[in-house]
Amino acid sequence: MFVDRAKITIRSGKGGNGCVSFRREPFVPEGGPDGGDGGKGGDVIFVADGNMRTLMDFRYKRKFEAESGQDGMKKKRFGKNGKDLIIKVPVGTLVLDEETGHLMKDLLHDGDSFVAAKGGKGGKGNVNFKNSVRQAPNFAEAGGVAKERNVILEMKLIADVGLVGFPNVGKSTLLSISTKANPKIANYHFTTITPNLGVVEIFDNGFIMADIAGIIEGASEGAGLGHFFLKHIERTKLLIHVVDVSGSEGRDPIEDFDKINAELEKYNPKLLKKPQIVAANKIDLTDEESETYLRFKEYVEKKGYKVFPISAPINVGVHELLAEAAGMLQSLEDDSEDDMQYELFDFEADAVDPDYRTIRAYKDGNVFVLEGKQLDKIFNSTNFNDMGSIRYLYKYIEKNGAIDQLLEMGLEEGDTIRINDYEMEYVDEF
Repeated sequence: MFVDRAKITIRSGKGGNGCVSFRREPFVPEGGPDGGDGGKGGDVIFVADGNMRTLMDFRYKRKFEAESGQDGMKKKRFGKNGKDLIIKVPVGTLVLDEETGHLMKDLLHDGDSFVAAKGGKGGKGNVNFKNSVRQAPNFAEAGGVAKERNVILEMKLIADVGLVGFPNVGKSTLLSISTKANPKIANYHFTTITPNLGVVEIFDNGFIMADIAGIIEGASEGAGLGHFFLKHIERTKLLIHVVDVSGSEGRDPIEDFDKINAELEKYNPKLLKKPQIVAANKIDLTDEESETYLRFKEYVEKKGYKVFPISAPINVGVHELLAEAAGMLQSLEDDSEDDMQYELFDFEADAVDPDYRTIRAYKDGNVFVLEGKQLDKIFNSTNFNDMGSIRYLYKYIEKNGAIDQLLEMGLEEGDTIRINDYEMEYVDEF
């Protein structure tokens, strides 16, 4: 099954907590703190794998979580770092942040990778908090929190040439004649319901050609299957527009040509700027001197496109068509990376949170409330059975200006301050 879109949840590993420990060895005088640091949590990393063809692996498994870091240990032993989680995706996969819709990364080449969620930092052990005043700190730092986000994986095929045209005009037949691909072929619309790829070998060289399925009038607005597959044309360098010039479907080939190009332009105006060759297919059901074909050829050539009369089933004119495509590809610059459908966002910069140290103060009824990301981390590290640990928390709050904020809001001795679910009484002299 061809799966080109999936939504998954990723979560990095939590950082290990620092250890609270004291040396208690026989014959060792004045044993002090010796709690080690916690290990770093594992990152979630996406890697483009050239051996994958679809996003089928994500159809049933939707949640991916890296390993958390190990807690620190006594005797100043560090906790083990959590293992990074490597998620392999096909080449050409876009990774989008679901909440913002921003493009996190376009994994365009085999081996491309990026960190989508960084693991939490390991917490410091109590040995790090010893100083000349605090000789026996009875607290340690909690590990950094894990990063969780929902991401959308969207795959776009990477092909040199894309075959476009109405259903049943012979795109699949042309692909099967030109390559070793074996697409399903039948005389009814939407025989092809997934894009097919094949390698064209010509002039001791080769290029990848894709049959883009299901494009009809209204496809850019969701009609038929085209809205699923129009995106796969964006990475191609060259388009071969296949048109049934025999009129076997009872349609006018000029109208078909204009309608398909109109849908490409509506979906993304850049698609119509791509070089395009026109394959006038099913010429065996008419002839090159017929009025319908000559009128079509004149109309298309006036628009600046080359027309090649072919009959894919009997392999007439196919070599000339492919030779022209191969020649044009050699002269084209690779602009497949020019993708402007999504807003680019620097998620490496996003990893540095400018509000991390900010403490927000407000009043909830008669209770004064403090909130902050770093505050939460230090609060979770506090040993409320140890006065030194509580004093460390208070000094942090005071140093960051939160006490001054509360005093301006009317804080007085005996009032209640709440951090998370913990409430404490304010004392003027701590």
